[in-house]
Amino acid sequence: MRSDSRLSRMLHVLLHMARHDQPFTSEQIATMLSTNPVVVRRTMAGLRKAGYVRSEKGHGGGWTLSCDLQEVTLLDIHKAVGGPRIFFIGHENENPSCGVAKVVNAALGDVLKEAETLVMQRLEAIPLAELLAEFEQLYKAEMAELDRKMAEQ
Repeated sequence: MRSDSRLSRMLHVLLHMARHDQPFTSEQIATMLSTNPVVVRRTMAGLRKAGYVRSEKGHGGGWTLSCDLQEVTLLDIHKAVGGPRIFFIGHENENPSCGVAKVVNAALGDVLKEAETLVMQRLEAIPLAELLAEFEQLYKAEMAELDRKMAEQ
């Protein structure tokens, strides 16, 4: 089963948008993500509906941020892109007649529910501004390393 990458892909887009003070077209985003502009528009629609981005049609239009990254968490974006399931482990039979299957289903169900609750709590604790700050720090370090290498030549 393929993993659902909507959350990571939209976080990628939002951080790029935060770094550039210009609209991004669906085509530009599609190129960035190696996907189709229609897929981009469908996914971005959830972010627009939640109030995190806005879009303008026509020449000079595109997608722009409409939120404060300090106020928006990873959980907010997860929900805005459709809240895909965190875990895809399931039961072979939802309503088993076998006692062993009932015990297994109950144990797995409890563990998965607890794990998903913990993941959601962690997603809620991380604002997008934190990711942007981490990226900026990484970018500075990479640029300093590049400058150092250029100076050695």
